[in-house]
Amino acid sequence: MIAPPFSSGALRRFAEELLAKNRMPESLLRLVISRGVGVRGYSPKGAGRPTLVMSLHPVPPSGPPQEWRLVTAPFRLPANEPLSQFKTCNKLAQILARAHAELAGADEALLLNTEDHVVEASSSNLFWMAERAVCTPPLAAGVLPGVTRAVVFELCRTMGLAVRETSLLLPDLYGADGLFLSLSSIGLVEGASLDGKALKRSPVVTELSQAYWNLVREESA
Repeated sequence: MIAPPFSSGALRRFAEELLAKNRMPESLLRLVISRGVGVRGYSPKGAGRPTLVMSLHPVPPSGPPQEWRLVTAPFRLPANEPLSQFKTCNKLAQILARAHAELAGADEALLLNTEDHVVEASSSNLFWMAERAVCTPPLAAGVLPGVTRAVVFELCRTMGLAVRETSLLLPDLYGADGLFLSLSSIGLVEGASLDGKALKRSPVVTELSQAYWNLVREESA
């Protein structure tokens, strides 16, 4: 219920101006919108002038899928949570999960929900391989419907790969035929280990990663 303060055309012009001033044609553009200034407390009353912030960040190098060490976070996400489908700054569980991963010397943390199903990583969507099928948790598990998650679905259809949205318990994830994460800033990241246990690797992850970056280059030309 926050009305955008600018049209899509104006946002594009602002982005182009920001890119030109910073001389960063190849970069990540982040947009954050807030309700604006209102009364103290949780009430949105009086906050009728939204604040928009744009920032630029360097693009990570592209190439073969990165390999991340993963750990399971002790924090749970509520299953069937409607607010999980919105990308907001109210992500305390994800923040704590990422801090847990860094303290453990890992690259990323996976979160379970209140029904013991694996949901997602702190800042990325989760996929695993079951033979040649690409599996991922359903949105009802508490998943953020990431942009790159949707792109993976499209790539799978193009490549003739089956996609399954299904729930999975953590013990079953250890035996998957491969595991990868998707995030817009990096693309696809392969899971090398989970909680210190080596994971199986699938050539499909490399195939999907190559297809992803080919698509990015085509749409950015």
